[in-house]
Amino acid sequence: MTKLELVDVVSSKAEITKVEAHKVVDAVIDAINEGLAADGKVIIPGFGSFEVRTRTARVGRNPRTGEKIKIAASRTPAFKPGKAMKDAVNKKK
Repeated sequence: MTKLELVDVVSSKAEITKVEAHKVVDAVIDAINEGLAADGKVIIPGFGSFEVRTRTARVGRNPRTGEKIKIAASRTPAFKPGKAMKDAVNKKK
């Protein structure tokens, strides 16, 4: 599902215009990004949790030349689905 398809679904389920649904989807994404940047964790009961994980600096290898390269430490977002989402995905048809 693409963002535009998500906007269509939100629009029809919430019975709002596509313009309003697009604003809602953008607002939710912005709120999650801001929460991760500020606190490092966003929890949505029944859906899942987003958190920031830290990757340590390490030495990698260029596959083409075999030369060693330094890979800097970084922070990356991660998602852990909640039980309700897992159940919905694994629901038997």
